[in-house]
Amino acid sequence: MPLQLPYTFTPLRTKRLHLRLMTAADVDDIHAYQSRADVCRYVLFEPRSRAEVAAKVAEYAAATTLAGDGDFWQLAVERDGRVIGDVYFTIKSVQHETGEIGWSLHPDFQGHGYMTEAASAVLGVAFERLRLHRVVADLDARNEASVALCRRLGLREEAHHLEDMWVKGEWTDTRIYALLEREWPVSGRSGPAPS
Repeated sequence: MPLQLPYTFTPLRTKRLHLRLMTAADVDDIHAYQSRADVCRYVLFEPRSRAEVAAKVAEYAAATTLAGDGDFWQLAVERDGRVIGDVYFTIKSVQHETGEIGWSLHPDFQGHGYMTEAASAVLGVAFERLRLHRVVADLDARNEASVALCRRLGLREEAHHLEDMWVKGEWTDTRIYALLEREWPVSGRSGPAPS
């Protein structure tokens, strides 16, 4: 079946979470974790000021539709009215029917399965609605929490590149994880519905 693009994001609800586009009202919640060195340790950006977060949220709020290569969503993960993290999703290649997923979570909310729940919802959209063939996750190899999350989501490690990126003054390794549409277990994982 051909890709279902363009596709405009519709908010999702899971058992405990609401995934939606970011708004200016989310800046303080997002700044609460994006300003932390421990959260930014394995991402490409340094801890952000409130003004930097506000500028990024404005950019992210305008990214609503996936239509071609490089189009993305940066989705707020909300729990009980508070943004506790975010999920990034982009169309990596229309030709190869491939998407890419990433995430970040406030450390106060780690260990409760929230990001597994949120990322599963986005993977459900990727495979069941967009009809992508493949979704990848590109990680700093030292990020054991994200490695564990990939495994919980059913992604398999496909590559470990040694010292392939110069980030924040040092050479870092990259791990590539991926999941194919035929490997996506529909029962038990898909369940989030548009809200």
